[in-house]
Amino acid sequence: MQKRGFTRRPIPLSRNPLFPTLSDMKRVRCPKCDHYIIFDETKYTAGQSLVFQCDECGREFGIRIGVSKLRKTQKDENAEMTDDSGQRSTEEAPCGSIVVIENVFHFKQVLPLQMGDNVIGRYQKGNPINTPFETVDPSVDLNHCTITVSRDKRGTLRYTLSDNNSNTGTFVGDVELKPRERRIIGDGTLFTLGATSIILRGADVEEDHSQQH
Repeated sequence: MQKRGFTRRPIPLSRNPLFPTLSDMKRVRCPKCDHYIIFDETKYTAGQSLVFQCDECGREFGIRIGVSKLRKTQKDENAEMTDDSGQRSTEEAPCGSIVVIENVFHFKQVLPLQMGDNVIGRYQKGNPINTPFETVDPSVDLNHCTITVSRDKRGTLRYTLSDNNSNTGTFVGDVELKPRERRIIGDGTLFTLGATSIILRGADVEEDHSQQH
């Protein structure tokens, strides 16, 4: 029996790619597995209690609207870290960034790179890699590939992509990286991990673009 002012199990919207385009979506993280569940906060009133069931681990947990801390969707957070020209702030991404293209498994995500090895893979609680992205794409490994950021003799940033012995491989264009291959890539390079496509955005190019405006 449902109690007054208490809503059971809001329908998770994380599997429907149409809803996350709305600006009023919020997300809450499962305390057991760290998976995000997305819902429309405007459909509920302040003080109302909600109970969610995680579609990843089955854990039930509750929140109270207006009291529990909620996060905006990844799409909204990305927009806040972008300037008026649509470019990623160089202060946020001094070594460039990667853009994870939106598909049925996840939202668009922009992840800053750092000097040295940037290990890329699927986010999971306890996964120690330093460049994870949120996705339910089963073809992306927890430790899928690495982009190494360094500087050449002229001080220009260099990006080197390598596969981490992943199950589905890492492709640049339609060509799969060979074992232990280190491929030099540049701004605008499209590479794929399973069903997920990612674009490299170089910091030097972003800097030049911002100076022209």
